[in-house]
Amino acid sequence: MQNIRLKFLRLPAVTAVCLAGCMVGPRYHRPDATPQPPPPSYKESPTQVQDPGPWKVAEPQDAMLRGKWWEIFSDPELNSLEEQLNINNQNIRQFFENFMAARALVAQARSQLYPTIGTTPSVSRSQTSGNVGNSVINGTGGTGTTGTGTVATAGRQTSIFVLPADVSWAPDLWGRVRSQIHAAQYNAQLSAADLENERLTEQASLATFLFELRGQDALRKIFDETIEADKKSVELTRARFETGIDNEISLVQAENALQSAEAAGANLGIARAQFEHAIAILIGKPASTFSLPVKPLDHAPPAIPIGVPSQLLERRPDIAASERSMAAANAQIGVVVAAYYPNLTLSASGGFESSSLTNLLSYSSRFWSVGPSLSETIFDAGLRRATVLQFEATYNADVASYRQTVLTAFQQVEDFLAAVRILSQQIELQQEAEKSAERFLELANARYYTGVDTYLNVLVAQTTLLSNQQNLASLRTQAMTASVQLIQALGGGWDRSELPSPSQVTGRITKSQIEAPNKQ
Repeated sequence: MQNIRLKFLRLPAVTAVCLAGCMVGPRYHRPDATPQPPPPSYKESPTQVQDPGPWKVAEPQDAMLRGKWWEIFSDPELNSLEEQLNINNQNIRQFFENFMAARALVAQARSQLYPTIGTTPSVSRSQTSGNVGNSVINGTGGTGTTGTGTVATAGRQTSIFVLPADVSWAPDLWGRVRSQIHAAQYNAQLSAADLENERLTEQASLATFLFELRGQDALRKIFDETIEADKKSVELTRARFETGIDNEISLVQAENALQSAEAAGANLGIARAQFEHAIAILIGKPASTFSLPVKPLDHAPPAIPIGVPSQLLERRPDIAASERSMAAANAQIGVVVAAYYPNLTLSASGGFESSSLTNLLSYSSRFWSVGPSLSETIFDAGLRRATVLQFEATYNADVASYRQTVLTAFQQVEDFLAAVRILSQQIELQQEAEKSAERFLELANARYYTGVDTYLNVLVAQTTLLSNQQNLASLRTQAMTASVQLIQALGGGWDRSELPSPSQVTGRITKSQIEAPNKQ
């Protein structure tokens, strides 16, 4: 009898082991990102443009930024702020926690590969009714005065002690659980890429806000210098009016120019305050306790290594996230395809049961049961087929999203390459215009002081110079922010090799990872 039991148990176990390596569903192959291979260089790069102007790129052409990309600007204040952002930014923290949750889902999926073991110890005490006679219980003939079983005495009290153990295991015959694990791993990688994309977005926003703030400081410096010059013009015009050399109209024009410059200069404080507050939020500080010193923007963007287009697919975290989304969707198809196949469950229970606590663990108190069960859906009115079609459509949608993300990435790089190149040319031309406006003001002042022209010509020259100076300061700010946006479009200092592998997202989460999530 014992040999028959062993053979009965051995058959499903051997079958489960043999089938455990089977996996249904499509294998994942990364689809082509674009209909055609990427070109050898960007269309808007200086090497492809006939007149790139003064803008140059870092050599060699295929170089790429690594790690802390903001250090290319050689700005200690920016470096300090970026380090604070990587530690204290709450948006980055939120995406990190999402990544931790995604890793926990991997562990949840992996737990289905192993048996479930449980126990439900119990103690019960019962008493039969005193108004019934002796009867047979648990006998083959049921309750009565004859048959085999235990005789229950009227009014008798009994105790039952049970110490059971239950084991249940559903072997992964068709790879349903393994497909779920793969999907969870890919989703965790997706979450890791989303984290890096958010980190890059926040870093670029910080650099952009800082250069915008310094652009406002540069404009403020221009207006301060203009106001000082206008004050001198008012004093000179007043003196000429009081001595009868000039008329009151010239004095009023000079005073109006001064007042307009003061009003416009005061308005610059609004934008500067908003940029300062935005930076405070990015580094996790209350806006009320944070301030930055005045430092006008006075330098040009650095030479940025742009690499080659084929590298872009490996450098942008949003492309990596989109690709991992495809992989997860493909794994989900394997999960739903496995529903077509039967499920095998191996279960066993055993333990000790006794009416006496002292005899509970004795050999004669043991009980057990073991056996397999097989389940298969025979008719579901097309539910499984519809589910497979649903996830296939989801995968195809993810493929389209991936390709659109790649196309958008190339567009953004070309956009900002063109912006940086054209702005460098425009700055060079605007500098010449500023020099001409300065000469115009010198000549107008000379003709006014000698009485050849009225003050109106001086006023026109002052307005022209101020407008050219403002345009030049704005162009320099645009060039700096465009260089930041170009770096962001290129993926910053990130590379796909930094994406955690499936085994890494499956590993145990350490306390240091939880306590220091935002270390660069």
